[in-house]
Amino acid sequence: MTKLSSKEIVDLSREYTFFSWSVQGQVNPIPVTKAEGVYFWDADGKRYLDFSSQLMNTNIGHQHPKVVKAIQDQAAELCFVHPGNATGPRGLLGKKLAEVTPGRLKKTFYALGGAEANENAIKIARFYTGRHKILARYRSYHGATHGSIALTGDYRRLAVEPAMPGGVHFLDPFCYRCPFGQKPESCKRECIAHLEEVIHYEGPDKIAAIIMEGVVGSNGLIVPPDDYWPRVREICDKYGILLISDEVMSGWGRTGKWFAVDNWGVEPDIITTAKGITSGYVPLGAVIVSEEIAEFFEDKYLYAGLTYNGHTLACAAALATIEVYEEDGLIENAATLGKYLGEALEDIKERHPSVGDVRYIGLFSAIELVVNRETKEPFPPAVMGEVGKVLKDNGLFTFIMAKKDLGTIVFVVPPLCITREQLDEGLALVEKGLDVADKVVTGK
Repeated sequence: MTKLSSKEIVDLSREYTFFSWSVQGQVNPIPVTKAEGVYFWDADGKRYLDFSSQLMNTNIGHQHPKVVKAIQDQAAELCFVHPGNATGPRGLLGKKLAEVTPGRLKKTFYALGGAEANENAIKIARFYTGRHKILARYRSYHGATHGSIALTGDYRRLAVEPAMPGGVHFLDPFCYRCPFGQKPESCKRECIAHLEEVIHYEGPDKIAAIIMEGVVGSNGLIVPPDDYWPRVREICDKYGILLISDEVMSGWGRTGKWFAVDNWGVEPDIITTAKGITSGYVPLGAVIVSEEIAEFFEDKYLYAGLTYNGHTLACAAALATIEVYEEDGLIENAATLGKYLGEALEDIKERHPSVGDVRYIGLFSAIELVVNRETKEPFPPAVMGEVGKVLKDNGLFTFIMAKKDLGTIVFVVPPLCITREQLDEGLALVEKGLDVADKVVTGK
């Protein structure tokens, strides 16, 4: 391919392609040309530490040689076949997914990403139960396609409504900004009572499934109380409702376990996943269902199909990626370093008056910034823009949220291969950004 300058890369990309979730005339992308491990470089040779695993998916780090070679080898042998045909990578990956997912989850429908996975989970839940409604939380993101955006609770849903009918939302177990006005010491899990009340209003016999992210990701990284997932499981069992865990972002070692629900010993009826399944090297999504659901379709037609279902190259990449998780001890590293990260974030909170809350589980964490710790007022977007500029100028790349209704948050979600020294390097850069917000709080 013709070697392009940084300006040419940006200009061509802006003129001829759309960028996600942005005003097109305001985008200012980094022209990336190389990556390795936890770092990537722009066309001018500037190095960035990747503190958001690009978009929380490059879990094994960039350009892992084992996965690159698996892609090259599979491409040389067989890239694609008709989705009705069988291949070795397709079958072997299905078997491996049955092994690493919890309990009786067994059979997989392949897609190309998280949104497609959730679309097909909706279909499967409706076919299996004969019911129509799907419950999801307000602070959630499940994808941007017709059905998945209907389940998404945040502002991105509002702009494209009307979307798929049958989606119903309920409030979150967000302890820092409890929607029920409770404090941790007085909490009686009103969030659980609220969910059951919504179920009664909507009709238990009308609800096919409840879908929740294992840990809420881009809507603020909300780690639920330890009894939340088990109690939702009990409610689903009580009313014959399927439980779907959206592990697109929180799966694949991110929380120190294979999947986030493993932290609470919960077995969902369906897991949807993507992102870390191939670490983003090749697009792939998956819907893994219980043995009972799989058996249901043995004599019933499955009205679901995609041209790239079981894509050979993607499945080979996923197999190699899962081997990397196991052989390189990345899930164990996420658990071990996650404890260190949690302690470091608590220390940062103590030292920076702009930090209202820190939330973390494994290497999945976020720093919520507030103008005032008592009122928990978010910062203006302009201030968060300044914070982001400082981080970028100092060679740190991460995801920053600046939404009045969702909060002002700096995410710390590095690849699972990161070392303690690299983590310290990144946190020191994060503090440079926090210094900007501190000055707004203190007026100094």
